[in-house]
Amino acid sequence: MTRSVRRTRRTLQATGAGAAALLALAACSSSGSDSDSAAAAPNSSASASAKLSGAVTVFAAASLQESFTSLGKQFEKEHPGTKVTFSFGGSDSLAASITGGAPADVFAAASPKTMALVTDQKDAVGTPATFVRNQLEIATLPGNPDNVSSLKDLTKSELKVVLCDKTVPCGAAAQKALDAAKLKLTPVSYEQDVKSALTKVELREADAAVVYRTDVKAAGDKVEGVEFPESAQAVNNYPIALLKNAPNAAAAKAFIELVKSTEGQKTLTEAGFLKP
Repeated sequence: MTRSVRRTRRTLQATGAGAAALLALAACSSSGSDSDSAAAAPNSSASASAKLSGAVTVFAAASLQESFTSLGKQFEKEHPGTKVTFSFGGSDSLAASITGGAPADVFAAASPKTMALVTDQKDAVGTPATFVRNQLEIATLPGNPDNVSSLKDLTKSELKVVLCDKTVPCGAAAQKALDAAKLKLTPVSYEQDVKSALTKVELREADAAVVYRTDVKAAGDKVEGVEFPESAQAVNNYPIALLKNAPNAAAAKAFIELVKSTEGQKTLTEAGFLKP
C-alpha cells in the first residue's frame, strides 16, 4: 500500500470521527433542549392547576347570611368553575359541627368565644382574623306601635320580647348590654340564632327582639329599628379562619381574602357591619 493511499484513509477516518463528534454534540444539544422543555412542562402544569375550581363550604354566623351570599356569588363570577355553599346558623352550633367532623373549608363566627371552640380543638389553621364587628339594635313591629325607645322599655310586662339564647353571640351580647343597664328581662322565648329571633317579630309573634343592626337593615320595612346606648358596650368582633381539614384549601383561602379585601369590606359595611 502506498503512502498516498494511507494518508487518504487517515484523512477520511479523521473526517468521519469529526462528523460523529458533531452528531453526538447535536444529539446532546437536542437532548438538553428536550430536558429543558420537560422541566418547563411541570411549571406550566403548576400554573394551570393554580386556577381555582370545585366546591367551597363556608360555615358562617346567621347574621352574615345576606352579605356572604352576595360575596359568594361574586367569588363564583371571578372564579368560573367554583361553587360556594353556605351553612348559616348559630355560631356555637356551627362550631360543634366542625369539631364533630363536619366537612367544611371556612368558619366565620360572630364572636371570638365561639371561634375558640374550634381553635382550642386545633381544627383551624393559623390565627383567625377579625374581619368585621357588629352592634345590637332593638327590632320592633313596623311603625313601633309600642313606642319602644330604650332597652328599659323592653322590661314592660305587657310586651312580648324575644332574645337569642345566651350560648350564641347575639344572646351573650344582649345579656352584656342588659347587665350594663342593670336591667333584668324575661323573654317569651330564647332563639338559637339571630334570624330566628328576628322572624318572631316579622311574624308578629313577638313585639320586639334584641338583634344585630345588620339584621334590622336586612329586614327592610318588615321591622323598625331602635338604637340604644348600652349596645356600644356589647360590640361583637367577627373572626374568620381556614379549617384544618378543608377539602378545598386553595379556594377557601381565596374566599377569605375576598372577605378581607377592600371590595369585600365594602359589601359588609353596606350591610351595616362595622369595620374591624
